[in-house]
Amino acid sequence: MEPELVALSAALGATCRARGLLVATAESCTGGWAAQVITHTAGSSAWFERGFVTYTNDSKTDMLGVRMDTITQFGAVSLETAGEMAQGALANSRASIALAITGIAGPTGGSKDKPVGTVCFGWCWRDAAGGLVAPSCQRRLLAPAARDACLTGSRRLACTESRSGPPSYEVITERRLFNGDREGIRRQAVIHALTGLLERIT
Repeated sequence: MEPELVALSAALGATCRARGLLVATAESCTGGWAAQVITHTAGSSAWFERGFVTYTNDSKTDMLGVRMDTITQFGAVSLETAGEMAQGALANSRASIALAITGIAGPTGGSKDKPVGTVCFGWCWRDAAGGLVAPSCQRRLLAPAARDACLTGSRRLACTESRSGPPSYEVITERRLFNGDREGIRRQAVIHALTGLLERIT
């Protein structure tokens, strides 16, 4: 594994261990790459709880409880779907924080509204009482470089209760547009998801 990812894995592991946090991942376009980076560091069972690779729409609904209505209305690559994926990862795990990644890595599948390189992210936190909330530190402003790379900015998505789909709690979502080939887009998505997670727990 390349040095940048090794260092990110080690930093995330050290921070999670120090804070007693367990992480869950829900990935689509990255196919489990974020989970692979997290578990590269020895002893990661102390901070990595489980990972979901939900590539199809049906897998998102079956494994994470994402509402099919959400996918139909907003698309599999959307802030709304990413938010429900993050919520579902927590609802179906013992983790205390979760990340979600869903995007269009290409070379096909893009559109005018969602070109190749569009990736949506979600981060969700479980509070001490067992509810799912977004940590207050997530309300910090993005660094200038992150703002420049942002397609729609960061957004807080507050959902309502529903009988179908994951438990509805607050989640932070972001949409980004990355350049490069399929591998490059996926790599950038993994780094952004894990860096975002690290920033939110540090």
